[in-house]
Amino acid sequence: MSEIRFRLAGRFGDFRLDAEATLPGFGVTALVGPSGAGKTTLLRCLAGLARAQGEVRVGEAVWQDGRAFTPTHRRGVGYVFQEPSLLAHLSVRANLAYAAKRAGARPGPELDEVSAMLGLGGLLHRSPDALSGGERQRVAIARALLSRPDLLLMDEPLSSLDAASKAEVMPYLEQLHRSLALPVIYVSHDALEVARLADRVIRMEAGRMGPVREAASDDPLAILSDGQIRTLARAALAAGLEAGP
Repeated sequence: MSEIRFRLAGRFGDFRLDAEATLPGFGVTALVGPSGAGKTTLLRCLAGLARAQGEVRVGEAVWQDGRAFTPTHRRGVGYVFQEPSLLAHLSVRANLAYAAKRAGARPGPELDEVSAMLGLGGLLHRSPDALSGGERQRVAIARALLSRPDLLLMDEPLSSLDAASKAEVMPYLEQLHRSLALPVIYVSHDALEVARLADRVIRMEAGRMGPVREAASDDPLAILSDGQIRTLARAALAAGLEAGP
């Protein structure tokens, strides 16, 4: 796929979004920044769930410009939220089959392929209520992939999980990163998470985006702001660690 380009501006209550970027049509772009910076608002605008002025182009497809606005269900977008929100009355297999059916004839992975990639084979007959948090989120990721998107949006998909569940899901995300030629915009506050998954990082502050830069997988602190680093340093000093020279 060619580039992903967007330029979006709008006011949402007291918050103003003014975001513009051109991203490669492959790999994982991490979107980082403090709470309230506009990361989720941007993802919702890209998905068509919220409306701002401007344009969104994914490859050759124009999802939004000054003349037209493509509704969410007609955009080739997959969205993974913090909470899975699976259909409780359907089995795992039926949840996934529903997503695949809605994708229609769009090219993309099949149910059995995605199930294997995310280790869901033994869970397909179960109901969402019978799954752990990590298992439900894996199903939610599979469901988004089976919509056969041109762009996958992931809004802090591990933030609601405990440490054990995060450790369960992370290897599957890394495998998807290696296996799928699919552009992903990934929102996270977790520096180590970003370091393991991201090809590039954009920092967002007060509705605006900084430059796109390559991820430094050997230096997860590189995504943190000066204020965040100072906060970590104060916490370390409070814990009894000595400051260096």
